Amino acid sequence: MSETATHTAPTVTPGHTQTVETPGTGLTIQRCRWCGTASFRRLLCPVCASSDLQREHSAGIGVVVQSSVVNRYTGTARNESLVRFPEGFVYRCRVVGAAPNLVWIGARVRPVAGSHPDAGEVVFELCDAGGRTDWQ
Repeated sequence: MSETATHTAPTVTPGHTQTVETPGTGLTIQRCRWCGTASFRRLLCPVCASSDLQREHSAGIGVVVQSSVVNRYTGTARNESLVRFPEGFVYRCRVVGAAPNLVWIGARVRPVAGSHPDAGEVVFELCDAGGRTDWQ
């Protein structure tokens, strides 16, 4: 797990000043304090059902393990993929930056710069937009 820089910005309110850390790109994951299982957007640990989860920062680089093209509810096709993260969990997300049918299994993905994964849909982009060359 690589570390990313965090920026501290002072927040000024009448009466006192508070420093708030805003992480760079990446994901905020949860790790169970009882069994150590990592998860994303859960209320309880998926293994032991503990609610004692601590927040950690992850670089967010993952690998696509399943990819499909979805065309429901909209007129345009989009990609939905299952992405495995180095912390050990799998999460369904949308991959952008390439045609939906060109996202391959084994592709490395990273969070889209400027998106905030804590609010709304989780969106990733391909780290290497070149595609696979071993099957041609």
